[in-house]
Amino acid sequence: MRTHVRPPGRPALPPWLAHALRAQRGPVPWSAVVRGALAAGPLLLTAVLVHRTSLGVVAAIAAMLAGINDRPGSRRASVRRLGVPALAGAGGLLVGTYAGAHAEPLVLTLILTCVGLVAGGISAVGPVASGAGTQLLVASAIGAGMPVPEAGWARALAFLAGAGWLVLLRLVLPTPGATAGDFRFDGEREAVAAVYDAVAELLDAVGGDHALARRAALTAALDHAQDALTGPRLRRYASSAAERRLHAQYAAALPLAEAATALAWAGEAVGGRASEGPRRLAGAVRENTPTGPLPAPHRSGPALRALDDALLRAAEAFDQGQGSSDLHSRRRSWRSVVRLVLGAGGREYGLRVGLCFGASAAVAQALHHARWYGQHEHWYWLPATAVFLVKPDLGPLVSRVLCRAAGTVLGALVFAGFAAVLPRPEGLIVLVAVSGALIPVATRHFAAQTAVVTVLVLALVMVGGEPQASVSRIGETLLACAIVLVVGHVPMPGQRGGGVRARVAAAGSAAYAYLGHVLEESRAYSESRRAARWTLRREAYRTLAEARTAIALAAAELPPLARHSEGADEVVVALERLVDATTACAVHLDDSGHLSARDREQIAELLDELAKGRARTRLRLPELPLAV
Repeated sequence: MRTHVRPPGRPALPPWLAHALRAQRGPVPWSAVVRGALAAGPLLLTAVLVHRTSLGVVAAIAAMLAGINDRPGSRRASVRRLGVPALAGAGGLLVGTYAGAHAEPLVLTLILTCVGLVAGGISAVGPVASGAGTQLLVASAIGAGMPVPEAGWARALAFLAGAGWLVLLRLVLPTPGATAGDFRFDGEREAVAAVYDAVAELLDAVGGDHALARRAALTAALDHAQDALTGPRLRRYASSAAERRLHAQYAAALPLAEAATALAWAGEAVGGRASEGPRRLAGAVRENTPTGPLPAPHRSGPALRALDDALLRAAEAFDQGQGSSDLHSRRRSWRSVVRLVLGAGGREYGLRVGLCFGASAAVAQALHHARWYGQHEHWYWLPATAVFLVKPDLGPLVSRVLCRAAGTVLGALVFAGFAAVLPRPEGLIVLVAVSGALIPVATRHFAAQTAVVTVLVLALVMVGGEPQASVSRIGETLLACAIVLVVGHVPMPGQRGGGVRARVAAAGSAAYAYLGHVLEESRAYSESRRAARWTLRREAYRTLAEARTAIALAAAELPPLARHSEGADEVVVALERLVDATTACAVHLDDSGHLSARDREQIAELLDELAKGRARTRLRLPELPLAV
């Protein structure tokens, strides 16, 4: 596939500054805005009316943190994405409350440092685990540094109730525009339809400059659909006809994606007729209607024949509502999770987070006992701020620091203006509700999110009885930025860039496992092995996407940190080409029952290229299980 080369122009901004200025774009998530308005504000109002204001503050904080994780997707996936971090947050609140009440400052600092080590290591597992680690740390800081009269177990229950209320809203409220079929599957239906659209766009881009980007977009669409369909359910298997039909429609997209990837690898443009079929299938998924007649592409080559066969099978699966319900998703064992936590990436992550969290907690306690806070009893802000600054998967370090400082200053000034004119507590409760509604939009940029969260939290603590704290919050935030900048660049035991290296190694293992399976299949071809092949292909592309994300974040660090991951992108590009070539070989294998000499020659060339790149970067990759 050809890559697009950007024409020369004005000098580009440094990566660390460009990342800080970059914001996500897209339509306003009105359903999430409505949920945000109905979450923290009503919870706080209810607590004030029943004279349990302090518990209402805790519940509203939990709803706010869950709102930050309330991203587009299916209802099923949202249960795990919101619920798992909430459970971790409740546990952190318990630990922080009892440690803060009974431990001396030095012991408390050691306890919080250990919590940081654990949360940092866990965060290396994946996005949901990272959210759990974040809430574990933030809640433990709040528990230790926000004294309230209720017992720790009551605060933990209030935290769960606040997050659970947002989960309930996510499950019950319909998504606007979800009028096709059962509204419970609106997120899943849109995710599966997006896969067919991505296949069509890749077919349109075959032979052009945008083919590589379209193939990456197809990978992202498949990852999103997989996540949307594999959330928790009461039964292990799909238990309704509508769900089984949706699973079959997703499974029918996999051979289409395989054929489209093989065509993109060949680089020969195909006619617009080839993409018309997948687009009709996308419309059928969205509207929950039959497909009707599908135009067949010309069967002039193995990949086009595979595309035609995949369209026929998809039409049959759509019309009958039957077919494979296997989602071909990753199956992680506890042993593999432990390896991630204790591996190079998890160790580096845990050490960095634990040291920053412990240092910020120690400084916060010292300032608190020195009465730097004046009338304020709460000292949680500094360590809680450090949490959002130090976590590598939330963005490059300098970008996070700049955005956090700017967002806090803006939010504190805005709140100071509102606090001077709003009635209490009625006006502040309305401000909490409005801020909760703005969070889903503000998550597009870290500075905007910080500003909205600052306003919301300052309003909460003032409703809870604390005096206006805008000036002190600005000072604590700037101090946390300084701590994290220093600790973030301090040399640590072991090799830097462990997170990137771990992701690249995982991608290499998955790519080699996929290639090894196809090579084995060429020796003993069997139709029954295709499902296992698709699972391995999905894992290979997913881990490559995760490695690319980690490399992009590392490349946007300051040069002293970015240099530790230099060259990793070359290895990932070589791995992507290897997986693309392996996919093309698999399609040829289905067509003829064996691999051609040209197929094996291309694989050998790519393996040589990969070996050279690995030698230059000194990245460790597993050995290929079979000879080519």
